[in-house]
Amino acid sequence: MKARQNILVKNPVAVMTGRRGEHARAGGVDLRVADGRIVEMAPGLVPRDGERVIDASRCVVYPGWINTHHHLSQNLLKAVPEGMNEDLQGWLASVPYPRLARFTPELVRTAARLGMAELLLSGATTCADHHYLYHAGGDTSSGDALFEVADEFGMRFVLCRGGALESASSHPGFSRTALQPETLDAMLSDVERLKARYHQSVPDAMRRVVFAPTTPTFSLPPALLAEVSRAARAMGLRLHSHLSETDNYVRFCRERYNCLPVEFVAEHEWLGPDVWFAHLVHLEPSEIRLLAQTGTGIAHCPVSNSRLGSGIAPVPQMAAAGVPVSLGVDGVASNESGSMTGEVHTAWLIHRAAQGASATLAEEAIHWGTAGGAQVLGLGEVGTLAVGQAADLVLYDLGHPRFFGFHDPAIAPVVAGEPVTVRYSLVGGRVVVDDGVIPGLDLERLRAEAFAGVTRLMAQQSD
Repeated sequence: MKARQNILVKNPVAVMTGRRGEHARAGGVDLRVADGRIVEMAPGLVPRDGERVIDASRCVVYPGWINTHHHLSQNLLKAVPEGMNEDLQGWLASVPYPRLARFTPELVRTAARLGMAELLLSGATTCADHHYLYHAGGDTSSGDALFEVADEFGMRFVLCRGGALESASSHPGFSRTALQPETLDAMLSDVERLKARYHQSVPDAMRRVVFAPTTPTFSLPPALLAEVSRAARAMGLRLHSHLSETDNYVRFCRERYNCLPVEFVAEHEWLGPDVWFAHLVHLEPSEIRLLAQTGTGIAHCPVSNSRLGSGIAPVPQMAAAGVPVSLGVDGVASNESGSMTGEVHTAWLIHRAAQGASATLAEEAIHWGTAGGAQVLGLGEVGTLAVGQAADLVLYDLGHPRFFGFHDPAIAPVVAGEPVTVRYSLVGGRVVVDDGVIPGLDLERLRAEAFAGVTRLMAQQSD
């Protein structure tokens, strides 16, 4: 783990706090960091002995992005030709699942290094990875590999331990492979092991474990859903899964269970403030109300939803109803970019295209990507810039010509999008991006490892 530093961020162009409304902007205040916390925010702060001073005169300061839904292993599955023009079900069966058993722990490490590097260099400081490379007879150590890589990079990391169980339903991924899902006992045993080894329950945790079967509709028999949620809650763990990503989820639940997907999970104890679902693209107003009433959150993944033709989630309506909203890049096998800046930019734009120019404010998109993520992950001391909060913050450099001429430079990274340089990034007062570089990362070596990983996966496919 990288060492903490006492740091003074001086003279930023603007500071965005991650909060809503009139509290979204703090102006051009300096920020003092000590013992991993923000201890002062005010103009004209004077450097102290032993304090590192960072010149932010060309930068805007944001809370670090909190990515609440990723599939890091997919960083070696970008632009797989047979899946480029498939919808979700065809893509699952042609891209990730045929290669699922080929991912050794070392390939997972390479993919995770590539994914975390891209996240850090786009301004993310926390990653929740929905990791589902589990099957009967498989190696379960890949989850440990993800924690090890997060330690290398100094990121906050949440392992959403996925997987599927024996089910009478036809899982859209497993249905075209010879793989068999794992058993409930195997899944529970590994979750208990991971929790004992890694999980921290404090509100500024660096490491968390979440119980995350891949989908509640396709991956588990209904009789086990409540059993799984009760087991997770007995361990003090949150719950996560995919839901209503395509209209197939809606059709399946109507035909099989005579209800809507959110109604289905409600009947099986899968709603509450300790639950968040990825996607939630196809929702009825009654389902939005149910999510809001129970405090159940969303990981909004607009780029992946666009790439797969899944649709546009009704996120402005969800936010207005009080549903906790966060953002995730999803897997880059269905995104081709693991950039949180790109995701926030798309989230700001896409609802305006569908619902009008006032549908999404830049400040609201920033809130979703920071404080909203902290809320669904239960990290109450992360995600906003305020005195007493953990010092997770990012300095975006506005020195590129594309940012010249801005009347409101505070929102430039969101409304202009990429490319934008992360000049510095801190996680709990530890510098994880230093003058545009991830300390200790050999990018050329990472490029070579990624190329070798793709070559290996392609060779195995041809075999």
